[in-house]
Amino acid sequence: MLHFHKEGAGSIILASLVSVSIIIAADYLLKEHYWVMKSVQIVALLLLVIILQFFRNPNRTIRPKEHTLVAPVDGKVVVIEEVHENEYFKGPRLQVSIFMSPINVHVTRYTMSGKINFSKYHPGKFLVAWHPKASEENERTTIVIENDIFGEILYRQIAGALAKRIVNYAKVGETVIQGDDAGFIKFGSRVDLFLPIGTVLNVKLNDKVKGNQSILAEKEI
Repeated sequence: MLHFHKEGAGSIILASLVSVSIIIAADYLLKEHYWVMKSVQIVALLLLVIILQFFRNPNRTIRPKEHTLVAPVDGKVVVIEEVHENEYFKGPRLQVSIFMSPINVHVTRYTMSGKINFSKYHPGKFLVAWHPKASEENERTTIVIENDIFGEILYRQIAGALAKRIVNYAKVGETVIQGDDAGFIKFGSRVDLFLPIGTVLNVKLNDKVKGNQSILAEKEI
């Protein structure tokens, strides 16, 4: 059964009303121009389908494992490099960035279980999500989770050129479960993860990953 994320309720209702209105109006106003009428109605339906597929929320329930990091989102791995993380760690980290196109599922899920140590929203620009400066200049949220296996992991939700709203559920001090919903980013965007130096990855550049299904890293226990 197809599920939709709760953050899409308003957009889905609005898109449904607009599409139905266009279809009815076209049937009344363009009935003497059959193919024009049908073309307008098909476009209206396609727009509704695009909104519905964007807010889909596949059921991907998992059994949490403390020694693994799961992909927090669907998308393509576009960055793997050692960087200097300036906001929280203020030191070297391994950055893994996942780019989401508008056709990807945009639910953000917790990459691991643990305690939320940091959660902050930053207003900013709307550069294209793959821009090198998007991580520091775009609208974004920064969240840090800690557990006994990996220590502190930072992930950053980053708005893209089309994204106009980031939803973040993480609250400092609460304990979260790997795989649970962590938020949502509306339209094209990206998520950066900052991992401890030396983390052995199970993914490489240009790999396509799925939230709650792809294992980004794993430690032996």
